[in-house]
Amino acid sequence: MKIGENVLRVALLFVVLMMFSSCGYKPSAKYSRAVVGESISTSVIISSQDPENTVIIKDAVDSAIIQVFHSSLTSRNLSLTHLEMSIEEPTYIPIQYDSNGFIVGYRATTLLKINRYNKGEKKKYMSKGHYDFTVVANAVLADQQRFDAIKYSAQKAIKSFLAQVSAEGTRTKNME
Repeated sequence: MKIGENVLRVALLFVVLMMFSSCGYKPSAKYSRAVVGESISTSVIISSQDPENTVIIKDAVDSAIIQVFHSSLTSRNLSLTHLEMSIEEPTYIPIQYDSNGFIVGYRATTLLKINRYNKGEKKKYMSKGHYDFTVVANAVLADQQRFDAIKYSAQKAIKSFLAQVSAEGTRTKNME
């Protein structure tokens, strides 16, 4: 029994040591927070061509900041970072046709222009998001489908922006 107890103690000690000497993984939110800080404010420039989508993008940006950056949204005068965004006219490209030649699938592309104001400096970003969706053959693209496509492609564009900021934070951290 003594040998079994010793083996158990060694195994337990090994597990405890492994827990304390983990691989050093840090989530990307930690690196992105190093760039943008703990408090962020946002504004979206309203598109005169497509004002309805501006609200969708504002909501998507705000939820992404809370979920991904793990930062709080504040007013502009209290924030460390301000993000100013504008959306280009969304595009819809046919990507799938049925046997009769009617379009049954589209790819929506949203391009976001983002200006980040932080500590007196301004940095510009461009991010693009795509969303593929299907429609009934020979049907007109409905407003709800268009809004959903813009919403989902804008969310992907925001995630692309977050990846850019995280990469920037990683580079900054490695230089220190």
